[in-house]
Amino acid sequence: MEALETGRVDAANLEKVDHVVVVMLENRSFDHMLGYLSLAGGRADIDGLRPELANQYQGRTYPVHHLGTTAVEMDPDHSSSAIDQQIAGGSMSGFVASAAATLANSGIEDGDPGCVMGYYDAADVPVYDHLAEQFAVCDRWFSSVPGATLPNRLYALCGVAAGSRDDRPAHIPPLYHQPSFVRHLDDHDVSWRWYSFDPGTLRLADAHYLLGHHQRFGYFSKTGLPWKTILDVTCNPRIPSFLEDAAAGTLPAVSWIDPAFTNFNPLGFPVNDDHPPADIKDGQDLVLAVYNALAASPQWDRCLLVIVYDENGGFYDHVPPPQAADDEPEMFGRYGVRVPAIIVSPWVEPRAVSSTLFDHTSIIRTVLSRFCPKALDEPQQAGTGRSRLGLGPQYPGLRVVQASHLGGLLTRSTPRPAPPRDALLHEAAARAAQAGTSPTQPGEQGRGDHPLNDLQKSILAATGELRRRGHPPNEP
Repeated sequence: MEALETGRVDAANLEKVDHVVVVMLENRSFDHMLGYLSLAGGRADIDGLRPELANQYQGRTYPVHHLGTTAVEMDPDHSSSAIDQQIAGGSMSGFVASAAATLANSGIEDGDPGCVMGYYDAADVPVYDHLAEQFAVCDRWFSSVPGATLPNRLYALCGVAAGSRDDRPAHIPPLYHQPSFVRHLDDHDVSWRWYSFDPGTLRLADAHYLLGHHQRFGYFSKTGLPWKTILDVTCNPRIPSFLEDAAAGTLPAVSWIDPAFTNFNPLGFPVNDDHPPADIKDGQDLVLAVYNALAASPQWDRCLLVIVYDENGGFYDHVPPPQAADDEPEMFGRYGVRVPAIIVSPWVEPRAVSSTLFDHTSIIRTVLSRFCPKALDEPQQAGTGRSRLGLGPQYPGLRVVQASHLGGLLTRSTPRPAPPRDALLHEAAARAAQAGTSPTQPGEQGRGDHPLNDLQKSILAATGELRRRGHPPNEP
């Protein structure tokens, strides 16, 4: 009875927010980005790194250690087979062996497979350090799939993947036909907008939104960040950017923000998705811009911001993933590796920690519980109308229905003012000044001229296919 009452209170807490904002970045594990909080940050309440944690490989010990660079050159393998090797049946002992195989397959003889045991600290991730102090860290948020990027993003948008734990080959455009949670928002007249730099990932996931729906898709920014100069581009003036909507107090009920996956975005932003070899400083800039825009918005008192990563990207984490309830248990019956997750809201207590089991379907569960709770009802034996034809909203599936939502973190009885963040903004401006003011031109390869990673190739293939089908240029 007590658990039932707690569940009711947690669900009622969701009524405190009218605006859910989601930022999903790329390819980092919890221990890699936030594990320092228990090691060097003095947070014994967080299940992070411990000094004795290590992997063994070929008779050598590779301990966890602080990384000396914020731009790791290696892109560890995060295919399903590689992550199976990393998890190693739950011992979490195969990360270095997997990295060594990646280096060998790439013909790199002097690479360091131990880099996947590295972590960042407060100086490297100052925005996360601030948010962990002021809001909530989730130390049991697992990726949905022990596999690659797109299956995990499909789970975040649709509650299912497409029959595989791996991405499609880079030369095949990753255009899927999975009904997304957004269909429920449309069916209940709940406002939403997808903000991005490249074409929005919703267009890739759900064919219903592949083309058109232009009022629902906007750029993250049209004029750069407050502390950076970026060239203006020709954008649809009728569709505001995220920064404009936040400043004007016109954010929809649900906002999803895709980072810049490629340097080829029309805005000329550097890659800021944190996918190696991207510099995590650019990812910190993106998160700070989102947080600052919400904190300064007239809608702050009714906001919930979710910052999370799609999957671990081959980087070490010490917590074995548990089993997952799923409609396809043979393929998707286990969660993937734990990922960083921070929850920001004026309704969250400072220094909060949640050890509730979450995965990416918790985002869908939170949104539907708040705005479309009937969508979580058991499916009818036979669909009718648009649903039966596959055109309308679909039952979200077992994983979503059984997922935990985020209401349990919204425990305050009154909202808090946004904490001071001037120091973070000054640091961002100083970094930008030190790096120089010359923006990357739209379409340039950009910083470091690294070869395209598989995700970038997939995004560009999808962009090309969208253009071929008539999607207008300079539209997200």
